[in-house]
Amino acid sequence: MQKIVTETDLRFAILQLESRQTEERRLLKEQFLVAVESIKPINLIKNTLREAVGSDDLKDNLLNTSLGFSAGYISKILFQGATSSPLKKIIGTALMFGIKNLIAQNPEFVKSGGRAIFNYIRNILSEKDEKAHNEETWETTVP
Repeated sequence: MQKIVTETDLRFAILQLESRQTEERRLLKEQFLVAVESIKPINLIKNTLREAVGSDDLKDNLLNTSLGFSAGYISKILFQGATSSPLKKIIGTALMFGIKNLIAQNPEFVKSGGRAIFNYIRNILSEKDEKAHNEETWETTVP
């Protein structure tokens, strides 16, 4: 800052400092309001959920785990059937957790198997459509 020699310079310097103080006070209030909004519980929950939903790793892990649980549960139901044998229940539970862990730890194997099944079904359906189209064309050309 430059040296203040006259009374006019002093008044001008005071006005500049007051203007700067007003601007800094306004910025501080805005920053305070933003901080208060960010620590409200509902906003903390929203931000956490937003980050969780945006995470690709979490989505993959959730999908793999739920797929593993589903396959494990289905295998347990198929193995146990309608029996109430305690030994079958124990083996069914062990089978369920084994399959769940296998699927959760090897998701690429499951995805490639799912793609293969999907492609197989798609090929069968396209062959049926092609066969139906050929029969339809043959019926329209024969007088």
